[in-house]
Amino acid sequence: MATKNENKEKLNFALGRENYKLLAIGFAIIVIGFLLMLGGKSDDPNVFSEKIFSFRRITLAPIVVLAGFAFEIWAIMKKPKQKEE
Repeated sequence: MATKNENKEKLNFALGRENYKLLAIGFAIIVIGFLLMLGGKSDDPNVFSEKIFSFRRITLAPIVVLAGFAFEIWAIMKKPKQKEE
């Protein structure tokens, strides 16, 4: 039968709780960036729509996605705070 100390040792994760929260925030930023890219289609498939070339889809959305990926890298690399015992 495992003791409490052995159970605590088994629950050690590679990253801290704060890192996982930051990873979730970074994932949300990436999803927001992809949502910004949506839309711009033409109602008639035979007519070209200039809506696909909007600032939001061409410039803002890729910047948001790249910022999300950079945030993810930072969230992984961030050193978790050590608890004082």
